[in-house]
Formats: sequence, structure tokens, C-alpha cells
Amino acid sequence: MRLENTVALINGELINSPFINNFTNIILEAKAVRRGDLFIAFEEETIEEAIFNGAYGVIFDKPTQITDSEIAWIKVQNIEDALVRLLRFELLNKEITVYSCDEIVLKLALQVVTEPTFIALRGDIKSVFKSLAHIEEHYTVLFSPTLTTPDIFTQIKEMPKNSHSSINIIEQTLFETSFIYDDVFYERQLISPFFMPYLERLLSLFKKLKINFRLRKFTPIDHFEAVFTNKNFEIKEFGTSDKVLIFEKNSSLIEDEILFLHKHSTWAKSIYILPNAMKKNLSKELLETADIFFYHSKEEIKKVLKTNIFHFALVAGVDKSILDKPLIRQTQLTLDF
Repeated sequence: MRLENTVALINGELINSPFINNFTNIILEAKAVRRGDLFIAFEEETIEEAIFNGAYGVIFDKPTQITDSEIAWIKVQNIEDALVRLLRFELLNKEITVYSCDEIVLKLALQVVTEPTFIALRGDIKSVFKSLAHIEEHYTVLFSPTLTTPDIFTQIKEMPKNSHSSINIIEQTLFETSFIYDDVFYERQLISPFFMPYLERLLSLFKKLKINFRLRKFTPIDHFEAVFTNKNFEIKEFGTSDKVLIFEKNSSLIEDEILFLHKHSTWAKSIYILPNAMKKNLSKELLETADIFFYHSKEEIKKVLKTNIFHFALVAGVDKSILDKPLIRQTQLTLDF
């Protein structure tokens, strides 16, 4: 890429008058720089190594000392924005297909084994750049706008809608599902029936695009996440207690999750602990029928849990990191309130 085109593309400012006018590759790691490359300097201390390895240019957004006037020094307002612009340009003429989905579909896709021509995209802009900078023609990319900026792409397709139910649920609890898909039986998968519609959307996409895939054991995806405890709030192994804290950080899912618990746990006492800001977004019917508590602080969450009897407590707006001791593995730990 020519120097003047690069500067214009990223809205940069060329600080000096270098001898070079072209770059070979865009590189994010100093140790990977080769002669002729353009280095993206997220950390100032990596610049000298990049120059030593042959960088022809440096893009930076923090006060930086110019140590080699022969190469190009390009200052930008925001280095992540500059990288997004460079990646968008790199992808502009690539024949790839990009689909947008919600974050649950994306997180499920990350747990499915697929052929290399399908990329489920997640991570910071550096990770995304590494995944896409050298993408080959005719690849398919799936991303979620809530996790990755859509500004990277010029053409985005919506996920196809399901024409019919393709998953046959054989047995279910609130947090596990046994099901059949394409004549294959998946027994006691650690995925709630709540997520089955999302999984169906993903599998419908694979079928439409004729993408080969293999389902493996699912693991928690940071939504509707169950933590089993006893009455003293000691963390127990999965499925070994009738008192469960369910964490959901995404407030947009809460109403559906409340309705799901209402429908599938009629035998149980369920309470719902929600941020005060959510009160205005809930339906009047739900406010009148569900046992809902609103909080302003994490201390109020703990107080509600301590002073109420329940089987299930759906805690919204936070994740399990509010526990005083990190839940590293599901063994006997203590929850200090």
C-alpha cells in the first residue's frame, strides 16, 4: 500500500518526510515485523523492536519519540479506529460473505467445530484483524454487532429465518437438554432449552450454506448461567442443589428468561433481582405476577438473596463475578455475604 493512500485512509498525520513510499504488510506484533512492513504500535515500548526488524512505518496515537527519520511516522487520533479502517480496506475487494447475528448465536457458533471456510468472529480489534487480514476468497464470516463493530464490513447479510423446527428435544431440565438433530442424539448437553431457538438459527445457517460442522459438548456461554448453592450460599457442584443463582448480564434477555422460568418451573419458588433502571421496561403484567426486586447496588442484591426463600434467583445486570470469591471451578467454595 502506498504511503499517501495509507495516511488518507486512516485520517492520519504524517509527522516527518520519510524516504519510503510503500508498505508490504500491516503487522501488529513487533517480533513478526519484516523489512517493508507497516507496524501498528499499540504499545510505545514495542516500536524499537519493530524498527530493528525492518519496519518502514509506524502508526501511533500516543506521544512518541521519533527515533528513525527515514521511515514513516503516522499519528492518528485513535489507533483502534485506524486499524478498523485498514481492515475494511483490506476486505473491500475480497469475495467473502458476512452474516450478522445476536451474541448468543455467535457464542454458540464458537463452540461448534466447522470447516475452515467458516469463521465465527469474536475478540478485540487486534484479534479480529489477525483472523481476517489474510482471509481467503469465498469464506463465510459470522459476527455479532454487540461484540464486534460492523464498520469493518461493507456488505452484511441477516441470518436466515427458520422455516420449521429442526431440533427434537427428547428430555430437558432448566439447564440441560437432550435432543436429536439430523438423526444424531446429543445426550444431556449443558445447554438450557432456553437457547434451543438460537441453536436452531445457527444450524439453519449451516444447512443453507452447506457448511460441514460437528456439535461437541457445550459449555456455559455467560448467559442464563446457573450457580448451584446450598442454604448457606456455599457453591455446590452443578446439579447437586435445589437452590440456584442464575446470572444474566444482558438486560435485553431478562423478560424472556423470566417468562421461561415461569413456564418451566411452576413447582419452584423463583425470584428476580433486577437493576432499578429496568423497571420502566417491563410489562405491567410481569410486574404484577412475578416476584421482582429492584436494586441500586450489589450490596442490595446480596441482601435480597439473604432475606428471601427461593429455589431459583435470576440476577440481572451482573455476572457471577459479584461473588466475593471467584468461581474458578464448581467445587465447594464459600460465598461470603
